[in-house]
Amino acid sequence: MTADPCTGPIATACTGPIATAYTGPIGTAYTGPIDTVDWHTGGEPFRIVPAAPPAVTGHGPTVAERRTAAMADAGAQWTRALLCGEPRGHADMYGAFLVPPDDAGAHLGALFWHKDGFSTACGHGTIALGAWAVATGLVPAPADGTTDVVVDVPSGRVTASVRTAGGRVADVTFVNVPGHVHARGVEVATSLGTVTVDIAYGGAMYAVLPAHRLGLRVRPGDVTAVVAVGREIRDALNAARAAEHPEDDRLSGVYGTVFTEEAGAPVERPDGTWLLHHRNVTVFADGQVDRSPCGSGTAARVALLADAGELCLGDELRHESVVGSVFRARIERSTTDHGRPAVVPAVTGTAYATGASRFTVDPDDTLVPGFVLR
Repeated sequence: MTADPCTGPIATACTGPIATAYTGPIGTAYTGPIDTVDWHTGGEPFRIVPAAPPAVTGHGPTVAERRTAAMADAGAQWTRALLCGEPRGHADMYGAFLVPPDDAGAHLGALFWHKDGFSTACGHGTIALGAWAVATGLVPAPADGTTDVVVDVPSGRVTASVRTAGGRVADVTFVNVPGHVHARGVEVATSLGTVTVDIAYGGAMYAVLPAHRLGLRVRPGDVTAVVAVGREIRDALNAARAAEHPEDDRLSGVYGTVFTEEAGAPVERPDGTWLLHHRNVTVFADGQVDRSPCGSGTAARVALLADAGELCLGDELRHESVVGSVFRARIERSTTDHGRPAVVPAVTGTAYATGASRFTVDPDDTLVPGFVLR
């Protein structure tokens, strides 16, 4: 495929300083321009930083270990805040530092970030990375066919299967780590009343509940109320340690709250499989609203539906976001995860390039690394 001139491969996408761009303590970390490539998946932004801070690019650590290092490193946190916060970003910005993979079995590694820190998984970001890797020629692909882009992320190894048609990316299927149901019927007290939620793992832990239980709908007009109660649910569950990962504490804690509603009755298809049509809005981290149907949240939703017998092999979930974008999800295969019944979900969407940026800092700027308003 022909490389897009504004989004070159990982080794050449940045024309500014790389190895020296992130040195120094917080507040003085900037020494040169930072180049990024921006995409969106279903409306959710994804800012790719090909040249990551040195603290997370050294030889040897796994991507999960690099996340731990990034969380503790002032320079990595400063750079995340610079690129995510205003005036260069906004409260709902999302992105990733590209880092070496765990081993030669993957094409690249990714450290996902948002306004509050570094996340363990990101489905919409994995879809964007797959599209970017193929569109730029980082991973060679035929004009027509399917190419696997393998990405190591903090929650494990995932695959973005990129389908090309006529020399362009048509769609991307994100094959996730195994997802499982963590708990059902967990009571949570909120300002809108006490509700029960289910908790499921899809690379991160999510609390899931029908929006109508709180008198809400999955629609733009209810987003402010959804954000407020989504924060309440996450904070209450984490205070109660209700979402402890069975083996890796780095994956513990509710990352987001998924509010769902059915958009229509299930439809039986000619081959006897079923098509489900649901909507959702996901509030993740500290009140960020996913404009896409949320890739890892959709994966958690697939685990819950499979456990309930509502989604079986061959069935499809049409998962619509609060802005109307759509992911198509299915069960890739059944498995076990840490001794629990689990499924490997496959989530299909697409991503589009929106621009390339070179971010700079004026030495007299007093609002560095930035701020967020919510």
